[in-house]
Amino acid sequence: MSHVQDTITSRRTIYRYSSKEVDPEFLEMGFEAARNAPCHKNTHPWKFYVMGGDSRKALIPEIEKLAAKKCKEGEDSTEAVNRAISKILSPPVLICVTTALSPDDSFREEEDYAATVCATHNMILSLWGNGIGSQWSTGAITRSDLAYSTIGATRGEERIIGFIKIGYPEEIPSKSKKVIEEIRSYLP
Repeated sequence: MSHVQDTITSRRTIYRYSSKEVDPEFLEMGFEAARNAPCHKNTHPWKFYVMGGDSRKALIPEIEKLAAKKCKEGEDSTEAVNRAISKILSPPVLICVTTALSPDDSFREEEDYAATVCATHNMILSLWGNGIGSQWSTGAITRSDLAYSTIGATRGEERIIGFIKIGYPEEIPSKSKKVIEEIRSYLP
């Protein structure tokens, strides 16, 4: 199996990370892979905001509010809130990904979203090929005004499509995938 094929088929979403720092060189390689994603009309609609400690902490009030809101009535929200905060503060690297918006051109907007997803996955695969795991999160925080102001984005120009948590895996989960016959059909 080729190295590329092995990287693609072995990649898993990582939920727990070691405390080992991610070498910035590997992040830059990931951004280079992202930059080379296919892109209709060469719009390159993606932006990657690498979030430091201050920008992560700025999200905490919104994280607390959203986590408490998800709790069932009568349930103690303290544990859920602490868990949600940890998901933002504990990964060695946290990146917010946006795609450009084209309000007057829905086809362009759809193409740009697809291109941004390709760029994001290129980055994730590049990192995985260097032993670094990730989790793409699309929770309610991606629709929060505070998230937009924290990264300095304008809702009318950019759309947050997710936060990517990045680090060296503490463990690699196993996953079962559909068999090829369930996802592929040859037509006459």
